[in-house]
Amino acid sequence: MEYLKRGKIFNLLRSKSKGDSILTKPEKLYLANTNLHFAYCNSSEIGTIREVFFMSMFEESRLEVSKNGDFIVDGVYTIEVGRKNKSFKQIKDIQNSYVVADNIEIGNGAKIPLWLFGFLY
Repeated sequence: MEYLKRGKIFNLLRSKSKGDSILTKPEKLYLANTNLHFAYCNSSEIGTIREVFFMSMFEESRLEVSKNGDFIVDGVYTIEVGRKNKSFKQIKDIQNSYVVADNIEIGNGAKIPLWLFGFLY
């Protein structure tokens, strides 16, 4: 798995509490980008595509698994990725939490459009 990660086929998301050793089992496993997803998969869940896109915009060292949301960025920001009607129910009591939503043009408050993260590339 580690060699496939180095070859930019997979992104491995590990929990910081378990350590960063290559011998630890990753919490989540994603294809490295959405193009690979469409090339290798017969069918794909749109939620997975959103998360793959979001994760592919960051270096893996900046992301970790969140108990309540999808990701924690830089150990500070809890991110929940979803559709435009995604609520804050999962992350409502967490400080520095945001919903990254697909199919919206303009953000509002703690809801950020997913497409804006494409500028991090």
